[in-house]
Amino acid sequence: MMEYGLIGERLGHSYSPPIHRVFGDYDYQLYPMPREELIRVLKERKFQGLNITIPYKKDVLPYCDEISPVVEKVGSANTLYFRDGKLCADNTDLPGFLFMLEKGGISLQGKKVIILGSGGTSLTAQAACREEKAQEYIVVSRSGPVNYDALYHQHTDGEVIINTTPVGMYPGNLESPVDLAAFPRLSGVADVIYNPARTALLMKAKEMGIPCIDGLWMLVAQAWHAARHFLQAEIPEKKIGQAYRAVRRECMNLVLVGMPGCGKSTLGRKMAEKLRRTFVDIDAEIEKEAGPIPAIFAKQGEEAFRDIESRVIARFGKESGLVIATGGGAVLREENIRALHQNGVVAWVKRPRELLSTAGRPLSKDAAALAAMEKIRMPLYQACADYIVENEGALSQAVKCMEEGFYEAAGH
Repeated sequence: MMEYGLIGERLGHSYSPPIHRVFGDYDYQLYPMPREELIRVLKERKFQGLNITIPYKKDVLPYCDEISPVVEKVGSANTLYFRDGKLCADNTDLPGFLFMLEKGGISLQGKKVIILGSGGTSLTAQAACREEKAQEYIVVSRSGPVNYDALYHQHTDGEVIINTTPVGMYPGNLESPVDLAAFPRLSGVADVIYNPARTALLMKAKEMGIPCIDGLWMLVAQAWHAARHFLQAEIPEKKIGQAYRAVRRECMNLVLVGMPGCGKSTLGRKMAEKLRRTFVDIDAEIEKEAGPIPAIFAKQGEEAFRDIESRVIARFGKESGLVIATGGGAVLREENIRALHQNGVVAWVKRPRELLSTAGRPLSKDAAALAAMEKIRMPLYQACADYIVENEGALSQAVKCMEEGFYEAAGH
């Protein structure tokens, strides 16, 4: 007997179980299964409530007794529940999608909307455009009537871009489906991807000052609507924000940046213990791959070292739930900052120059070298940091400050 859960062909890692734990005290599991088994489950009806994901959102409809008006609008269902003994189908993706847009301050009314992708989530976005009275919407796909060449030649007047494709999703992090610079009238960007937390598309939108929003809000809001069906009860809307923060705090990396010798590795290990996470020291990982760092500088030069550093940062920056201590010069390359920020809360560990350790550090051998380095790097630390941790007193105080800052920043 299944209680509640998510059915799909392949599920992999899903945020749904921890989200549903916020909404009620019920058992919610993941059930990957082939189509034949899904049909058996639907016929036997030995469950209390289910969410349905790709590729089965249309397949379930013939086995339901009642179909909601939203399902009729969208053409697919993602939520099955029982009411008065009847199996009912609803689509909570549409209200979840609309909640995401509202949270991001993005209006579709009277706008020309560009929808990237033509799959199931694209259908939800199209229904949202009709619901919100968009002036028009253009569906873009590689093989559809409007492909990406046509997009850049005919539709650069788009005012809202919605990405429903998997481009930029883990593990294909930092890929972007379009170049936002080609759309001068943009007033909003929504990306239904939620891993990584900040896709390349969203980071570019934020850099350009365009209102933007990530897909976790849609995922959490649609789960809230589904949970209300499952339990046949009202659940406070504030629980949506609680679930969002719970997932982000669990999944976001804590990234430490700062001058060489400021205490990143020591603080990072303490925080990994406190948060019960894996600790990654980027310099240690570089040495595993390429040998001692002073030898890399001596034999290959700084540029070769930076190439190795960027490769290692890209590998760990795309993961989730880590504590990552970077080398002092990690912020010198914009690609590193993007890789660390996509799934990370960045803490700048700030320590007075006179307290910085210089032993065994090829670029900060003496006070003069350290002062020159600090002048270049301080603005970079400031620009990329989500918050600052002063590390000039007791270690316990710095750890406390880092923990409080992480939970605050990860929840937004």
